[in-house]
Amino acid sequence: MAKIYYDNDANLELLNGKQVAIIGYGIQGRGQALCLRDSGVNVIVSELKDTPNYQQAIDDGFTPVAVDEAARAADIIQILTQDHIQAKVYNEGIRPNLKKGRALCFSHGFNIRFKQIKPPKKVDVFMVAPKGPGALVRRMYEEGKGVPCLVAVYQDATGQAKELALAYAKAIGGTRAGVIETTFEEETETDLFGEQVVLCGGATELIKAGFDTLIEAGYQPEIAYFECLHELKLITDLIYQYGISGMRKRVSDTAEYGDYSRGKRIINDRTRKEMQKILKEVKSGKFAKEWIKENEDGRPNFNKSREEEPKHKVEEVGKALRELMPWMEK
Repeated sequence: MAKIYYDNDANLELLNGKQVAIIGYGIQGRGQALCLRDSGVNVIVSELKDTPNYQQAIDDGFTPVAVDEAARAADIIQILTQDHIQAKVYNEGIRPNLKKGRALCFSHGFNIRFKQIKPPKKVDVFMVAPKGPGALVRRMYEEGKGVPCLVAVYQDATGQAKELALAYAKAIGGTRAGVIETTFEEETETDLFGEQVVLCGGATELIKAGFDTLIEAGYQPEIAYFECLHELKLITDLIYQYGISGMRKRVSDTAEYGDYSRGKRIINDRTRKEMQKILKEVKSGKFAKEWIKENEDGRPNFNKSREEEPKHKVEEVGKALRELMPWMEK
């Protein structure tokens, strides 16, 4: 069983007198910064001028500064920009200003795992990764709850990296829900794999394939939308709350039998072999190199997909149906 830490395992006082820099005031950056501040931590925010996130930081009571200024002032530097620009931000603004005994913090291990960022030995490097978006981190914190987090230490220069990581996790509410110990390697590889084969890539392709199959068979697109996309939330909510077996107890016996007898025909040996292949691409760094090159080349494939995917009929039908259900916006 994984080691799990809770409030009593973390000492928030370790952050007393320390300055935490949040680099990037996006959804995750905002959520963590506000929680840290409410926990009594001194927070400095870095964000690009003349951007919506910069203005949001001002509206929230921060005075955003440049990356290099934040790095010089901070004891703990939490890098929360998007993966593909972290190395540039680090090399240009953080690395020249790193002092012995400081700490680098991440909420995803991509740039450490694939050596896009190579920290000097004189600093701590740890991860605190909430298993949810920043808006949820903030909401749960405000409700006196928390979002589970992962914690990992890549480099322990001070002998206190793990304790600092747990204190940071406590400051954003993570230890209320439970903090699981992992490694940068495990977090990064499982995160990328899950996104690609289940949560994003697998789920979206399954939805579109089911929708297309019904449309091609002559069924109404609105009916196909409800059956293959809309109702998926009902099922995932049940799985989220009760587990797979719990979900099966809460659907009809017909649906449960269809699950047992037909599910393995969709997710079959061929599918599992492809999953293993994708995992190997993640572990070997092949995907990381591909994604880094895609950004260096100006994102031709990414931009093409981003332009073409919204043209799928499921999107057109879904948009029209969701407009009839304005309560869903909440």
